[in-house]
Amino acid sequence: MVYLPLRPRATSWGLLLAGLLLPASVPAAPAQAEGGTALSPASPLAPALMLAKSWQAGLDPAAYLVSEKLDGVRALWDGQVLRFKSGRPIAAPAWFVAALPATPLDGELWLGRHSFDRLSATVRRSVPVDAEWRELRYMVFDLPHGAGAFGERVSRMVSVLARADVPWLKAVEQTRVVDGAALQSQLLKTVDQGGEGLMLHRADAQWQAGRSDALRKLKTTPDEDARVIAQVPGKGRHAGRMGALLLEMPSGQRFALGTGFSDAQRDAPPPVGAVVTYRYRDRTATGLPKFASFLRVREAE
Repeated sequence: MVYLPLRPRATSWGLLLAGLLLPASVPAAPAQAEGGTALSPASPLAPALMLAKSWQAGLDPAAYLVSEKLDGVRALWDGQVLRFKSGRPIAAPAWFVAALPATPLDGELWLGRHSFDRLSATVRRSVPVDAEWRELRYMVFDLPHGAGAFGERVSRMVSVLARADVPWLKAVEQTRVVDGAALQSQLLKTVDQGGEGLMLHRADAQWQAGRSDALRKLKTTPDEDARVIAQVPGKGRHAGRMGALLLEMPSGQRFALGTGFSDAQRDAPPPVGAVVTYRYRDRTATGLPKFASFLRVREAE
C-alpha cells in the first residue's frame, strides 16, 4: 500500500472550468516522431526511451531493483552525441563528451537534491561554462537497446563505467526490497532526506521503448506534465493578473490549475503552448487530477 501525506485544502481554482474555449491562436501540440538508433547531430527526431508508469498497489516490489528518483535532466548518450530526451544535442564541454565510453548510456545529469533550477540553467546554455559542468554528475541507470534482463544490464553498465574511470560518471545505485513495508520505509527515508521518490525496474525485464509496465515511479505526491491552453484572469487579490492556467493533459482532458504560483509567476505566467509540471493528490472518477498544485515550467529542449 502506498501511503500519502494529508491532503492540502482545495481551492475553487482546482475545479474544472467548463466551457472555456480554446483561443484560435493556440498552436496544436507538436507530434513526436519515434526513433531508436544513434541520430545525426542535426536530426530533430526524439530517441526511443524507456518511460515509467506509476507504481500500483498489489505489485510485488521483491521483483524489482529500486533506486532513488533523481531530480535531474534526462540525458541519452548514443555513443557519439549527448542528447536531451527530445533528441536535441546538449551543449556539453568537449572534455565531458570525450570522456564518455562508446557504449550508449541512459541517465540523468544531476547536481544533487534541490538543485534542479541551477542544473537546468547549466545544461541548457548554448555555450557551456566549464566551472558549472565540473560540479555535475552523469548518473547512469541503463544501457538503452541493451540485450538481456535489467539486472544483467546493470552489471554490464557498472563494468563499462568502471573502465571509463571518470569521477563524475556514476552508476545509479540499485537495491532490493523484500516487501511493501520495506519499500514504504525506503520511500519515506528518501523523501525525508530530500529525495523526490523511488524508481523500480523489474530485474528480469528486457529493454523496451515507450512507457513500460516494467519501469515504475513511486512518490509520496505524484506529478505530471500538461500543456497551457489559456490563461484565466484572476479575481479579488489576483485581479489584473493570472488567476489560473487552463491545462490540457496528454489524454485531451482539460482542467484549471490555480494554486502553487508565486505573485511573480502570476504577473508573468507561463505562455500558451508551454508545458508545465504539477503535483496532485488523487484523481476524480473521470481521471482529472485532484488538489493539483503548480511545480515548474518544463524547459523546452
